[in-house]
Amino acid sequence: MKQADWGRSSVHVLENNNNQGFIKSMDDKKPFSFTGTGSEYFKIWIVNLMLTIVTFGIYSAWAKVRRLQYFYRNTWLNEANFDYHGDPTAILKGRVLAVILFSMYNVSGGLSPIWGLIFLIPLMLVMPVLLYKSLRFRAINSSYSGLRFGFSAKLSESYKTFLLWPILAFLTLFALAPSAHHRFRRFQHGHARFGTSPFQFSARIGSFYALYGKTLLLMLGLLAVLTLAFGGGFATISELMSRGAADPDESKAAMAGIFMLATFLVFVLGTLLIGPYFASRLQNLVWGHTQLAGHRFGSNLGARGLLWVRMTNLLGILLTLGLFKPFADVRLARYRLEHMWLEPQGALDEFVRDAEQEAAAFGEEAAEIFDVDIGL
Repeated sequence: MKQADWGRSSVHVLENNNNQGFIKSMDDKKPFSFTGTGSEYFKIWIVNLMLTIVTFGIYSAWAKVRRLQYFYRNTWLNEANFDYHGDPTAILKGRVLAVILFSMYNVSGGLSPIWGLIFLIPLMLVMPVLLYKSLRFRAINSSYSGLRFGFSAKLSESYKTFLLWPILAFLTLFALAPSAHHRFRRFQHGHARFGTSPFQFSARIGSFYALYGKTLLLMLGLLAVLTLAFGGGFATISELMSRGAADPDESKAAMAGIFMLATFLVFVLGTLLIGPYFASRLQNLVWGHTQLAGHRFGSNLGARGLLWVRMTNLLGILLTLGLFKPFADVRLARYRLEHMWLEPQGALDEFVRDAEQEAAAFGEEAAEIFDVDIGL
């Protein structure tokens, strides 16, 4: 077995729930570690890619299992690693089902908007079931130190999470989007189990609204900067093109093209620059409020560091025409995981042993035959 590299700084400055700094010794914490390498994963990635192409996508289910097993088995905590036990056949079944459903929706929508709307209703009714089974499938087929995870949510909660709240968010022009996101994370983390030990999720809705609000302000600030920097240039180009165009329709088309280009640039820059801020703060928020039978998780992922990893990954992928992708995946996984930890409220080894005994007495849960993985 591979041994994780636990060489870390003995003292880290963190933030508590009220964003007040405090110093916590790493001796009280068990950091996550990722021991995979880009060169190792490249061999798996290139074989997966070639076989998926040769089999017209059928092998993608087996490729997903190989990929997840590599990343799980190279993720370590307290000198024990994780594992993934998913059945590729169940994954393929879920993907085929998802493709059939969305293909039928697209075909019906192409025939008539009314038919598309009619087919959308049963599709919306079945999606919470599929998403619920996908979360359950992923949990049951994941393990740590040989003990499986589990998922104990009720199907009725899935309809509230994946149907009711998205509809409410849409009807309120996404004013309730942070609430819907909070409900999803509470559903995902709050109903998970390690053996028979339950997870708890304590983040409040207000924390999600604060995160969304700060992200929106950053997006508006970026938009203002781009408008000041390039607005005059775009206006000049638009005016010159309108003067040079003999047909007014051509002038309108040119200005529409310029507007679409500007919108695309704002979207790309927003994703590259603001995306890491939202992703890092979300990881810190979610895992900072997740517990396992009293054992607390934590994360101090930095937005600048994540931005650097993503930007250099993108540059590497572009310069190598995509061949840097497996190295980029490993770099991103390592950066995310090595900024997470578990703070046990006792001896972690004893907790795992007790959890194994309780699970053995309770009986190990197995995935139902109708459980699927649709790639949530």
